[in-house]
Amino acid sequence: MEVKEYTRRHSRWFERILLSYSFQFLSGGFVLILCTAVPIWGWRFWDSEDPNIITSLVACLLSFLISTISLRNLFRLPGSETVAYILPVTTICFAIPIGLILVFRATYSIQVFVVGFCISLLWCYIGYFLGRRYRLVRYALLPFGEPKEFEHTHGALFQVIEKPDLESQRFNAIVADLNSSEMTPSWEKFLAACTLSRIPVYSTKKIREAVLGRVKIDHLSENEFGSLLPSSFYEITKRCFDFLGALILIPLLLPFFILISLIIRLESKGNAFFVQERMGYRGRIFKMIKFRSMYTELRGSGFTNEKEDPRITKFGKILRKYRIDELPQIFNIFLGQMSFIGPRPESYELSQWYERDVPFFAYRHIVRPGITGWAQVEQGYAAEVDGMKIKLQYDFYYIKNFSFWLDLLIVFKTVKTILTGFGAR
Repeated sequence: MEVKEYTRRHSRWFERILLSYSFQFLSGGFVLILCTAVPIWGWRFWDSEDPNIITSLVACLLSFLISTISLRNLFRLPGSETVAYILPVTTICFAIPIGLILVFRATYSIQVFVVGFCISLLWCYIGYFLGRRYRLVRYALLPFGEPKEFEHTHGALFQVIEKPDLESQRFNAIVADLNSSEMTPSWEKFLAACTLSRIPVYSTKKIREAVLGRVKIDHLSENEFGSLLPSSFYEITKRCFDFLGALILIPLLLPFFILISLIIRLESKGNAFFVQERMGYRGRIFKMIKFRSMYTELRGSGFTNEKEDPRITKFGKILRKYRIDELPQIFNIFLGQMSFIGPRPESYELSQWYERDVPFFAYRHIVRPGITGWAQVEQGYAAEVDGMKIKLQYDFYYIKNFSFWLDLLIVFKTVKTILTGFGAR
């Protein structure tokens, strides 16, 4: 029996070339050289004896390459494909080589760097907007399972198909609940035809994680537990950066800490710092430090469950809104009890409560807790059991995708969170 053939979106040879990141880099690199080296050193710039050509041009090309690679890796993460990241990423990628050149006192051309930075920025913006228009991923979603959860997803288009046929439409991939009881032989034959046409078929579970940034924890299998083990190499590397970062920041922040402590003591009675036992790395209990933001003479429940909590001081509201109350945890980072980025540590009391009601809660302790994390920038504050279950799905996604790029995205989102006050309590 003849199997029907379909055409995958962006599968034509010119589409694969024009929409590839390799073409974006090569064409951008050519424009970069054309606008920087040629005006200064001429068409045969490689014959020039000017020592600036090596350091300046190579540094610009490397910065441009790292910018495109960084943005590509960032945009693959859920909720990250936004134009706001292009300027900071490109700036950082150019600032690092310039800093190294200044440290080693190498010769360079400021004109090449300024023009190279502008060209790189412009090229990344063009690539972004063209990508949003032509590289947007389209998924064909089978009608059974839970198709509604993908309706309002950013960064991808989901179209429900009612019958086992793509007709003349082109999609990047097919999404199906492969364990659904509604999977009939006609649908199975359709999925086989898509696979033979080189159109990938993904489970709703895989796409849910990739698009929504959450790992469902109701039915974790033994294979998923294995995939949740974080990279040991990155774990060690991250710990080194945490230690060095804390070592540099502590003396710089000490005057700031003294000033905040004085304001807290002047406004209300009690110690300027709040110390509480938290459940940390590998289930070990540690004492976490925060600036006190509540009156010491008032008591409440084990967590802040009201938007306007009367226990919070006036200055405490400011500290909480802009996350300044979390800054003393830099001492916990220095001691290795915490990281700058990771799942937020819960109090010992709440951890015991959550472990009774939330499946696999203890597994979040496999990485060091952090001052900020994926759940904080995506969900905000959660105290009730249902909110904690969703928060745990974000934490599991972070553990499963434990990487430099996800940490970098969290840093950018944290800056936005601080400026907007999202999730403050």
